[in-house]
Amino acid sequence: MAKYSEVSQKKVQKALHEMEDGKLKIGNSNKKVTNRKQAIAIGLSEARKVGGKVPKKES
Repeated sequence: MAKYSEVSQKKVQKALHEMEDGKLKIGNSNKKVTNRKQAIAIGLSEARKVGGKVPKKES
């Protein structure tokens, strides 16, 4: 199993909390994230941009 860095764990945790508060939006649209998997994907994407250790995307 792949290991995640502290940065990526914090990004995912932050995204999940924002989803629960209703503040997390999908991309440039104004839609709220309602799915837990979507929130995790957004958190991992943000971690990749920052340079956190995250496994490669699945096709």
